[in-house]
Amino acid sequence: MKVTIKLPKPRNPLAVLARQRKAGGHQRNEQSRRELKQQLRRQLAREE
Repeated sequence: MKVTIKLPKPRNPLAVLARQRKAGGHQRNEQSRRELKQQLRRQLAREE
């Protein structure tokens, strides 16, 4: 009698790569957005 082991479904190699790159949202976080906004206001104030 031969014993057969059922192998799990192979993982998606692209999903592993995306996870390693810390894939996620493409937007900046709140703090950096606020800093950029303030920077822009300062530049516009200087030009006036």
